[in-house]
Amino acid sequence: MTEQPSLIEYPCDFPIKIMGKAQNDFTQAALAIVKYHAPDFDTETMAVRASKNGTYLSITCTIRATSRSQLDALYQALSDHPMVAVVL
Repeated sequence: MTEQPSLIEYPCDFPIKIMGKAQNDFTQAALAIVKYHAPDFDTETMAVRASKNGTYLSITCTIRATSRSQLDALYQALSDHPMVAVVL
């Protein structure tokens, strides 16, 4: 199986939305994963929104993506975390 060519030109700004239950340390856990895979991520640009009744949090991080393998590893790490429900 051959790898599909990327439709994204790197480097580029790439938004990632991370959703999970509103619980202690969710934001910190997600941020730690993002910073590991994108060390230059500016935490001041992170946007956090609570759901209507406050049950869930949505975190948007726009990283400077440098490669498809970087994005794949980041998505995998976030998806594997028990606090993370959805990664878009």
